[in-house]
Amino acid sequence: MRFSEVIGQQEIKSILLSQVNSGRLPHALLLSGDTGSGTLALALALATYVLCADKQEGDICGHCPSCVKMNKLIHPDLHLSFPIIKKSSGITTSDTYLKEWLTQLQSEQYFDLNDWLRIIGTENKQAIIPDDEADNIIRKLSLSSYEGGWKVMVIWLPEKMNASAANTLLKTLEEPSPKTLFILCTEHPEQILDTILSRTQRIDVPPLSVEELSLALIERRGLDRDTAVSVARVSGGSWLKALKQLCDADDSKTMLQSFMQLMRLAYMRDLAALMRWSEQMASLGREQQKAYLAYMQNMLRENFIYNFGRSELNFMTPQEKDFAYKFARFINERNIIQFTEEFAHAQRDVVGNVNGKTIFFNLALRTIILLRS
Repeated sequence: MRFSEVIGQQEIKSILLSQVNSGRLPHALLLSGDTGSGTLALALALATYVLCADKQEGDICGHCPSCVKMNKLIHPDLHLSFPIIKKSSGITTSDTYLKEWLTQLQSEQYFDLNDWLRIIGTENKQAIIPDDEADNIIRKLSLSSYEGGWKVMVIWLPEKMNASAANTLLKTLEEPSPKTLFILCTEHPEQILDTILSRTQRIDVPPLSVEELSLALIERRGLDRDTAVSVARVSGGSWLKALKQLCDADDSKTMLQSFMQLMRLAYMRDLAALMRWSEQMASLGREQQKAYLAYMQNMLRENFIYNFGRSELNFMTPQEKDFAYKFARFINERNIIQFTEEFAHAQRDVVGNVNGKTIFFNLALRTIILLRS
């Protein structure tokens, strides 16, 4: 992948290029950014540049044997690690799902964990990077480079690595063999063990600007300027969210419907209906539950801001704005902090495998109270 194919992020590209060309590339980089900001795309572009045999000013040559192999993602010195669902028996590593992973990367480098779990058909399970995978990483990097140059290990979502796997990987991460590069792409650095963080150089990848997103929508999706800007403004700096608005609007509508249902039923204090809502939410997979709760937290923020009449600060679809027109007044300075804390607490409980019905019914009860604040 070329740096020119990565959407926006010119400052980050310049930093990475400078590190390579000055010989100051650290052995372990942590690219930290929200979903859709482009951390994985940047990692693949950096890996391609590092392995390129005829680097140009600012990008790869695109024609050397290394670039040809990287374009097909078959370079023997590129290694990829990512969250998986552990099989009930036998050793399970990223290699188990490598065919599906490479197919996804060839199609689109901007995707999230929910997308990945749908691809491998395991939406109702929690993905991890297990002990088997840590051993697999060490084994691969203990071998000599196939082409006599760099070995690159890209780890997507290292926060999904369990503590045992992380500890297994520590020594290799701290003292890799010469010309070994780790590139870790994280969305939640706070969930990574401190011992892992301390062995990497962190680069924060910011959300994409409205201008960067709108330009990409015009060039890559053929949108007119006004439509592109409109989509970009409600995408929160995420190319993934922009794409989902165009291609997967049903998911957003479903989450909005669930949010509206919760708020209306809580306002009416309809406990029986709220119990049914809780059961419906509990029936979703864990990753889906987290996605819904993240969406709802964002909706709370947008409705609170709506009260100030500053449209330039709001990032909502027309359907979300229609609901906010009457609902926003119920999210105010008296309850916004508590609302945010309650939804964040529910999200933590989902991660901690607390019973789903308990999580969502408790959240519904707290919503009844807070709406009357």
